[in-house]
Amino acid sequence: MDAGTIAVLIPFVALSIPIIALWTRHQRKMAELQVHTTADATAEKAAQYASRVQALEDRVRVLERIVTEKGYDVATQIEALRDQRRVDDASGMQLDGLHNRNKENV
Repeated sequence: MDAGTIAVLIPFVALSIPIIALWTRHQRKMAELQVHTTADATAEKAAQYASRVQALEDRVRVLERIVTEKGYDVATQIEALRDQRRVDDASGMQLDGLHNRNKENV
C-alpha cells in the first residue's frame, strides 16, 4: 500500500467507528423494545385467559350447586330441555317427525 491509500483509509476508519457504534446501540434498543412489546402482549393474553378461566370456574360452581341441591329433579329438567329442542319454531313441527319423513323419502 502506498501512502495515499493509507491516508484515505485512516479517516474513513476513524469516521466509521462512531457510525457503527451508533448503529449497534440503535439495534440493541430496537431489540429491547421488541422484547417489551412481546412481554406486554403476553401479559395481556394471560390476563384474558385468567378472566376466561375464572368465568368458566364460576359457571362450574353454579352447575355443581344446582346438581347437588336436595330435591332438584335433574332428569325432569333435562327432558324439558330436550322437548324444547325438538319443537321447530318456524313450523311448529317436531323434529322427530321431520326426521322420519326424510327417511321415507330416501
